[in-house]
Amino acid sequence: MINILTDKDADESALNGKTIAVIGYGSQGNAQANCLKDSGVSVIIGETEVLGDKPNPSWEKAKADGFEVYEIDEAAKKADIIHILVPDEYQAGVYKKQIKKHMKAGKTLSFSHGFNICFKRIAPPAEIDVIMIAPKAPGSEERKQYLEGFGVPGLIAIKQNASGQARNVALALAKAMHWTRAGVLECTFEQETYEDLFGEQAVLCGGVTELVKAGFDTLVEAGYPPEMAYFECLHELKLIVDLMYKGGFTEMWKAVSNTAKYGGLTRGKKIITDKTRKVMKKMLKDVESGKFAKEWAKECKNGKPVLTKLQQEDFDHPIETVGKEIRALFNKK
Repeated sequence: MINILTDKDADESALNGKTIAVIGYGSQGNAQANCLKDSGVSVIIGETEVLGDKPNPSWEKAKADGFEVYEIDEAAKKADIIHILVPDEYQAGVYKKQIKKHMKAGKTLSFSHGFNICFKRIAPPAEIDVIMIAPKAPGSEERKQYLEGFGVPGLIAIKQNASGQARNVALALAKAMHWTRAGVLECTFEQETYEDLFGEQAVLCGGVTELVKAGFDTLVEAGYPPEMAYFECLHELKLIVDLMYKGGFTEMWKAVSNTAKYGGLTRGKKIITDKTRKVMKKMLKDVESGKFAKEWAKECKNGKPVLTKLQQEDFDHPIETVGKEIRALFNKK
């Protein structure tokens, strides 16, 4: 079993005298920077003050939250640890233009996802440390758990250990954000990147949404009310997932009716067939080989036309129209 690291395995003194520049103040940047700051770590923010001809809301938000905010170039120069949290597709450009020139011995380059290191879009010099500290939760949940005195699970990985202290620094950062209270797993950049991309595509984002839409469409096309189809195929999904989150399949199967148990266990494999599993294996190979990364890089270079088109199709799906109406009923005060 993979080693689970907790508070006793980490020492925040590894961060003494060090300044961390969090590059990007979006969902993850906001959450991680504030958790680090609240734990007494010296944190500055690297952002872009002006986007086009308008003030950058992220810059203004970071200033309002009490941080010293600098242009990315200046933040990278000032910091000992540069923690890059801008979106994957922008990281290589930001690194090459604004960070690379400041990468000298004694510096640490840090990420929360291994994409750009794993697929060699960023190639740091050998004399610096390269680490990953990756939460297994969205930024809002990280911050919520921290403020409640606990933390979310996380991963750490070490790509380069020029100083001999890279692992200690990664664990100290994880502890400062309270992830070691929940438990941190040590992995490689490749393991985190490949499983994360596969999970998003096959299950968490791609698989789930297609399954929900297919169920909804099947019921509506058969003449059932869209509102009932929404409740059955989307609304109740959260209830089932919450049970699995709390206690795995065991908790879920114990909670549902015997009819649901029998129907689910005898029919589920007709949806996820051997053919489906073969497709999943092909998807994983495309991730591991770098084929997906090249496709995504080309998509970004072309202005994301496929992403824009497919996302809009989901926004325009009938389940979204029905869902907005139903959710509005629950949100009335």
